[in-house]
Amino acid sequence: MGNKNEQGGYHAKIMATAIFRNAVCVFLCFLSLIPFWIMIVNATRDSVAIQTSFSLIPSTHIMENFAKLVAQCNENVPLYQYMLNSCIIAGFSTVLVVYFSTFTAYGVVVYKFKGCNFAWAFIMAIMMIPVQVSSIGFFQFMYKLGMSNSYIPLIIPAIASPATVFFMRQYMLSALPLEIVDAARIDGSGEFRTFNTIAIPLMKPAIATQAIFAFIGSWNNFYTPSMILSSQKKYTLPMFVQLMRGERFRSDYGIIYVGLVLTIMPIFIVYFCLSKYIIAGVALGGVKE
Repeated sequence: MGNKNEQGGYHAKIMATAIFRNAVCVFLCFLSLIPFWIMIVNATRDSVAIQTSFSLIPSTHIMENFAKLVAQCNENVPLYQYMLNSCIIAGFSTVLVVYFSTFTAYGVVVYKFKGCNFAWAFIMAIMMIPVQVSSIGFFQFMYKLGMSNSYIPLIIPAIASPATVFFMRQYMLSALPLEIVDAARIDGSGEFRTFNTIAIPLMKPAIATQAIFAFIGSWNNFYTPSMILSSQKKYTLPMFVQLMRGERFRSDYGIIYVGLVLTIMPIFIVYFCLSKYIIAGVALGGVKE
């Protein structure tokens, strides 16, 4: 009888702990989502209501605010042009970051060459250098090459991403058995084919995670594009948000919030498209062989 009471008390403690943990997670999730919800709600309200009151209930002015935003943008550059520019830069740079960073990590893990440790230490040292330290020299170099108003300096340098290489290497050490690579070599598979057909599929969860981070970082990047791009037709969405601080938009907060919602929508789309690979990787890693 005493053992049953002890087991009942033990199970009750487990249930109480689980309920408390879930409540904390729900509360933190609510705190994370409430700023986005407020932004979306304000995008549906008119400027006067935003300035005079606070509400968590959507209104009916979103199409009106969007029409005003499009009309004011079309005076100089169409709104879709800013979105297209950001999509081009973020899309290509994300692909380059993920592929070449995975390729670099693959070389460090699979090939044990002389100087491998030095190469890895050099990559880690580069990761410690802030972007702002080299920004002046980078701009001067791009200016001398005639690329001061081009997307190339915003896309091609994305190949060098030490932080992504570090993440990929750490994941690859546990997710990529070297025996599979050796077996592929014995079967006559080339190195590029082995990497593309064996390593990359095994790295899908890590690739999806870093693709999300890379896309968000490139999409929200304001510092480098504002330094490189001088033509308004080539501006990105973060630069457009900066333009919204001007006199044309400052008096109408409904337009500003619609513009902010438009800037975050592609980020949500990319996350929801790639999150299934992350969940699948976590589920696969939780299964014991």
